[in-house]
Amino acid sequence: MKYCAFLRGVNVKGTNMKMADVCKVFKEAGMEDVSSILASGNIVFSSDKKVSDLKDILEKAMSAYFSYEAFLFIKSSAEIESVWTGNPFEKNDHFHSYTFVGNQGVENVLMKEFETASKTENEKGQIINDIFYWQVPKGDTLDSSFGKILGKKSMKDQFTSRNINTFEKILKKMTS
Repeated sequence: MKYCAFLRGVNVKGTNMKMADVCKVFKEAGMEDVSSILASGNIVFSSDKKVSDLKDILEKAMSAYFSYEAFLFIKSSAEIESVWTGNPFEKNDHFHSYTFVGNQGVENVLMKEFETASKTENEKGQIINDIFYWQVPKGDTLDSSFGKILGKKSMKDQFTSRNINTFEKILKKMTS
């Protein structure tokens, strides 16, 4: 089965790694057809193992190789397609749209945080099919009240976020 692993905290705040090295770790851990999408830690691969086993194997391998506490979230190609097609926001050159991949139920935690955060004009959050989507004006991502919540250390093992356009690139790679 084809999967994509979304690594949290890659190439930000001092956790730097080359995607070629990450792919090498995945291959050495027994994954097949390994490739990366962008430098933000999106690794497409194939495996016959269960997702829960893959998560454990890959987090341990990444932690050992890079000497950091690795967190990753694994989604199948069908789940990736669901994220892409479920996006409730229209493409707009003035906004970024993000989606969140994480532990079961994290979308409700994120929605609660979003609802209590102060918002910029036209900033929106919505849950579709158990996925939290966030739209924010370009330039306001890191300055928004909700954007600051995303970096909380207490949530580092709960989720990671990606621009919605990343899912399109991942889908193209998975289906080519």
